[in-house]
Amino acid sequence: MTELIWEGKYKDDKKVTPIRIALPFQTIETVNESAQQRQKTLDFFAADPATVYSKEWRNRLIWGDKKYVLPSLLPEFAGKINLIYIDPPFNVGADFSFTATIADNPDSDEDDSAQFVKEPNIIEKKAYRDTWGKGLDSYMQWFYETALLLKELLTNEGSIYVHLDWHVVHYVKTVMDEVFGYENFFNEIIWQRSTTVGSSKAIANRYPTLHDTLLVYYKSQKGTFNKQYTPPTEEYKARFNQKDKNGWYYWNTLATYSDETYKRLEKEDRLRWTQGAKYPQYKTYLHELKGNVLASVWTDINMLNPMAQERVEYATQKPQALLERIINVSSNEGELVLDCFCGSGTTAVASEKMNRRWIVCDLGRYAIHTTRKRLLGTENVKPFIVQNLGKYERQQWMLSEFENPENRIQQEKAYKHFIIELYHAKSLNGYTWIHGAKAGRLVHVGSVDAPVAVEDIKSTIREFWKLVGKDKTIQTNGIDFLGWDFAFDINETAKQFASENKVDVSFKKIPREVLEKKAVEQGDIKFYELASLTIKSKIDGKKHSISLENFIIPPDDVPQEVQGKITHWSQWVDYWAIDWNYRDDTFHNEWQSYRTKQDPKIELSVSHLYSVAGKYTVLVKVIDILGNDTTKVLHIDIK
Repeated sequence: MTELIWEGKYKDDKKVTPIRIALPFQTIETVNESAQQRQKTLDFFAADPATVYSKEWRNRLIWGDKKYVLPSLLPEFAGKINLIYIDPPFNVGADFSFTATIADNPDSDEDDSAQFVKEPNIIEKKAYRDTWGKGLDSYMQWFYETALLLKELLTNEGSIYVHLDWHVVHYVKTVMDEVFGYENFFNEIIWQRSTTVGSSKAIANRYPTLHDTLLVYYKSQKGTFNKQYTPPTEEYKARFNQKDKNGWYYWNTLATYSDETYKRLEKEDRLRWTQGAKYPQYKTYLHELKGNVLASVWTDINMLNPMAQERVEYATQKPQALLERIINVSSNEGELVLDCFCGSGTTAVASEKMNRRWIVCDLGRYAIHTTRKRLLGTENVKPFIVQNLGKYERQQWMLSEFENPENRIQQEKAYKHFIIELYHAKSLNGYTWIHGAKAGRLVHVGSVDAPVAVEDIKSTIREFWKLVGKDKTIQTNGIDFLGWDFAFDINETAKQFASENKVDVSFKKIPREVLEKKAVEQGDIKFYELASLTIKSKIDGKKHSISLENFIIPPDDVPQEVQGKITHWSQWVDYWAIDWNYRDDTFHNEWQSYRTKQDPKIELSVSHLYSVAGKYTVLVKVIDILGNDTTKVLHIDIK
């Protein structure tokens, strides 16, 4: 077989294959789950945490890099996916930017709404560099490794659609032939996405580019194919100009037929022979017409225009009708669909509407947020879960990045020194809770596999006061706490304790970019302060009312001119949700309010009526216009 070779395909005369570390998924949110089902889930978890979601299916929205997500799906889903659709980056100029919208000020008559383009973060830039960093060579290796994993996930009768344009489709075809087999190439679909040829300058020296290509492969030579039809044209329907007691009809030639068909049509008085004819004619009724058989050139689905109702201002968004057609053709109800570049979530929404199970994932935080909102706007959406690889990905990173994996204490020390250096601070040795100093402030580095807890803050502050006056390097009452995650009540409980002990504290997130060597090497690491959320809580009998009172976020990613448009704190809020009975398991999204293109307003108050008295923990999650989330915990007593 002919083989395409690129730089990086072979190392030491062996093909370079993908990472195959299977990490456990962390479920960080459940959506639309009933109280009864939630209790069943808790019971399953108590019995065997590994089988929580194997008892009853949950659709999955996964935030993470597919190079880790796909191998982590293999233990559970190898050979079980019926249909895969991927729309990978195929344009060397493509990026992960999106259009963020600032809503109007609710207290003003002026139009304070605005839009701006959010540039990709470091993780997304790194993914782009991995894909295109060495030009076509790195793209080919990146796609080759992806295709190998996707093939393992497909059932033997499964299909995969790869959506591309002219930039790389011919190269990708050779990779797919190598991975899936030339004999398993099923179809090339041409999607004419537009009829607009573009500006006169754009087409001055070339043909207008109006189409994308979808390469369709089976895992074996047998795959699901449900024949589809397109509506007949008005010109074709005009042929039906004769009428009998059964309806409008016209005489069509019966070129091939079985004896059984001939006898049936003859019995129904639908046959005739004309003089000198080689074949009989039969009556074709308009009401029986299925339409034209769907062929490999699709011209009846247009790309989304700026005014389309389903448009969510996501650059790579595809029409829902396109995904519905693909799902209809190559899967059946109840079967499982996967999209590991889900973007705006069209595959999940179409699968949900058509009663398919689905797993979708994306590297972009905003893509996950957009997908969740679209799903919530889908009528009768079934319960689904939001997952990531969380601490397990970080644990794997620490094991591979730092020496002495057998000595956890030494490895932990090396990790904290590494974070201190990235924070441009100076390491301080000999302390348990204080790890560094920067610009007159002390620094604490949180663990890789646990959130920074209130007790961590208290212990650090106690150590600080024990050392004041004893260590000349400690000449400040300010401490920066760096953590991957923070306990939900950190901003209130810990800050109150710090204030009582006359210590100024700040909480900053260690960004996920730290896991990426290239981002570290290029100095692209920024530590952002946690957002501050103020909530008003009121209890009246068994009724609990919550109102958002204020929300302050570090505006680092928002252009200066756009910040001036924000004249009310609520303009930062894009979405918020509540778990009325948080049980320290996962966030159960029981109520939510969010902005959409059709309805940009957001509710800032809500009430909930409890049926049983008792002590409850309420968790509130707010997501800002950039897709970042902030949580706050409330402890209430319902009498």
